[in-house]
Amino acid sequence: MTEQQLDDWVSRLADEVIADAKSRGIKVVCASGISPSGPIHLGNLREVMTPHLVADEVRRRGIDCEHIISWDDYDRFRKVPRGIEGVDDSWAEHIGKPLTAVPPPRGSDASSWAEHFRRQLEGALADLGIRYRGISQTQQYTSGAYADQVIFAMSQRSEIDKVLDQYRTLQRADAPKPQQKLDADQEAAAAEAAEGSGAATEDDGATTSGYFPYKPFCTVCNTDFTTVTAYNDATAELTYTCRCGHTETVDLHTFHHGKLVWKVDWPMRWAYEKVVFEPSGVDHQSPGSSYVVGKQLAPIFGWERPIGPMYAFVGIKGMAKMSSSKGGVPIPAEALQIMEPPLLRWLYARRRPNQAFDVAFDAEIQRMYDEWDALARKVSQGAGQAGDVAAWTRAISTADGELPQTAYPVAYRTLASIVDITTGDEDQTLRIVRQLDPADPAPGLDALRPRLDCVEHWVATRMAPEDRTVVRTAPDEQALAGADREALRILLDGNGKDLSRIEDDWSLDGLTHQVYGVPKVQRGLAADQIVKGDKELSAAQRAFFKQLYQLLIGKDTGPRLPTLLLAIGPERVRTLLGG
Repeated sequence: MTEQQLDDWVSRLADEVIADAKSRGIKVVCASGISPSGPIHLGNLREVMTPHLVADEVRRRGIDCEHIISWDDYDRFRKVPRGIEGVDDSWAEHIGKPLTAVPPPRGSDASSWAEHFRRQLEGALADLGIRYRGISQTQQYTSGAYADQVIFAMSQRSEIDKVLDQYRTLQRADAPKPQQKLDADQEAAAAEAAEGSGAATEDDGATTSGYFPYKPFCTVCNTDFTTVTAYNDATAELTYTCRCGHTETVDLHTFHHGKLVWKVDWPMRWAYEKVVFEPSGVDHQSPGSSYVVGKQLAPIFGWERPIGPMYAFVGIKGMAKMSSSKGGVPIPAEALQIMEPPLLRWLYARRRPNQAFDVAFDAEIQRMYDEWDALARKVSQGAGQAGDVAAWTRAISTADGELPQTAYPVAYRTLASIVDITTGDEDQTLRIVRQLDPADPAPGLDALRPRLDCVEHWVATRMAPEDRTVVRTAPDEQALAGADREALRILLDGNGKDLSRIEDDWSLDGLTHQVYGVPKVQRGLAADQIVKGDKELSAAQRAFFKQLYQLLIGKDTGPRLPTLLLAIGPERVRTLLGG
């Protein structure tokens, strides 16, 4: 099955989770976990979109379902991300603190580092129509919600340690030798593991004093550079030391200033929230990783590891693999500045979770939109394949209703050319758009939104300088002197047969017919004759198009010629082409 003929993976997973929940007599709970340790990028969004799509399908069937997002804001601040405005090396003093105890970037009105990056995503999730219940892990731990689970985990530390030790041995055996080089895939996996939600690389609780799955934050310096030195099972009293020199004995019944280590925390939460479905990234699926170990640890807490496929990387066209620690990576809110929510939803819905894909921020966004518009036409004509129709339906709507869509969708590439040429002049934009299809003109600019707003932002911020179009203000007499004047005459005034004056059908279809017809007429063919495999005709068309681009904008290539001509207008076209 090709990528364009995907089966409906969402329905299949929904079937599985419904059956699993029914067999256990519980509600369907789908979960996501997001660590607001830095910009929450489009790769992290897959952690939310995959459960959302499954949960939404369950709701569409009228079955009670909840999608929870655990904000892992009680994770430690591990390192200072690079490339984030308002952040410098002074943030290194906060390494080891909970993310909610780290100040936000300068200029932010958020209360903490965690809130700053969480809020960036929350707005995008609302625009994408994602319904969920957010859970702050800081709130859960500090309120004592997990106190019983923490004490229970400490009582089971010997059993937990036995499970973890199997994988410690495995990891030591499988570790590359000092002289062994990692290949590109191994390096990518290692890098991704370092960025995983839930501090995937956090230590597992082993100390020289024994194994302890709980990590306190020091009450003096508020970091987790602490070591548990003793624990009394009868009283739940724990003693720890910190590198700052502080030593303290606390009662875990009332001390709520710490958390379970990640590999124990995750399965504990599966049981606490009764999670049935939760996917995970490739960094959590390797031997000894938290998702794999969780399969054996979850039963200790009276639960089973949730159904959960591995999801693959999401990249940005023209950028290296995304990393939250590097900064400068596009986040969902930025994607929604240049593409409509249904399109962004479709990119995640159309591919199975284990299929990697790229999101285009460069000129490839135009091709991406062409695919989307072609699918919409197929669906409206009843010609789409079942899997494609399902993905389209999930893109434009949720169980709660339809998402806003552009009422009069004009091709993204066409709008980009128009906005580029008119430099955003609304009157000129509307004039040109109305000439695209005179039989069905756009009622106004509002009918072009929100797509037009997305295009305007893309042209202003993402369009490559070399792709920008500047129409000549006066004819290039030197270029005109060397031009094929007969071809220009036919273009402007027709041939007296199947090509008329260029103004006579000043529409996108009319200009397309005119421009492509000239080289055919010059070869004695009909202007609308379909010709395949004629290399000489193809060469003649390319030469003619290059000549027009040079005369109109001073470059060899540019926007599609019919769109360019439409934007320039008939009078100016005649002036620039010497007619």
